[in-house]
Amino acid sequence: MKKLFYVFALIAIVLSCKTTKALKNSNSLEEHISVNKIIKNHNKAQSEFNTLQAKLKVIMTQQNRSETYTLNLRMSKDNTIWINAFLNMVRLKITPDRVLFYNKLDNTYFDGEYALINSFLGTNLKFENLQNLLLGQALFELGSNSFDKTPHASSYMLTPKQSDELIEVIYLINPNYFKIDSQQLRESAMRNRLDIKYEAYQNVDDLVIPEKISVIVTNIEAQTTLNLNLKSVVLNQPLRFPFSIPKGYKSIELK
Repeated sequence: MKKLFYVFALIAIVLSCKTTKALKNSNSLEEHISVNKIIKNHNKAQSEFNTLQAKLKVIMTQQNRSETYTLNLRMSKDNTIWINAFLNMVRLKITPDRVLFYNKLDNTYFDGEYALINSFLGTNLKFENLQNLLLGQALFELGSNSFDKTPHASSYMLTPKQSDELIEVIYLINPNYFKIDSQQLRESAMRNRLDIKYEAYQNVDDLVIPEKISVIVTNIEAQTTLNLNLKSVVLNQPLRFPFSIPKGYKSIELK
């Protein structure tokens, strides 16, 4: 029995190594590559799948105080982002037109548009932007006529040709698999800044999926850092996205 156990354990390790594998960078920049080709390759790198399931470890740091959460993440591509905490204490469901959230710790819920998420991130984002954030794609659609290539040591850096008084976005694109290395969004008028860094990627069933993401939200009052670690990623399995607001909960009022 002991030998049989070791055989099954070895098989499990081999299979997991084949399906999920950390990606390494060679940092080989092509000097004369055009902005158009960089953007074209980035768009080709879009991860195509039906569903995604993963364990999501989140470390949230604000004003020298850190909290760690282990969550379940489920996605239906272009349709649903679903996050659930231990014992269903907190649940979030995001669709293209709606955000649903409840918290059993204080008996509150939210049911509405994207005000809940935008108030936290400090900028106006929609479903596609949030999905892109989780998958290592550019937050907003890239236009080859709108960006210049700027010298950078290890990534293809795209900066806006024309400065915008309201918002500025800078992208660093990986030269190996053309996913995002880093993207920065700044709202000058509101003094808000969103920095997203992709510290590691993984290969899951021949798709490049983020493994470690750092999200830094900065405004005039405080800075909040979210370190996200996607583990045990499984693609294209049948998934459910249940959500029901418990009776007697109070609606969250956003100021």
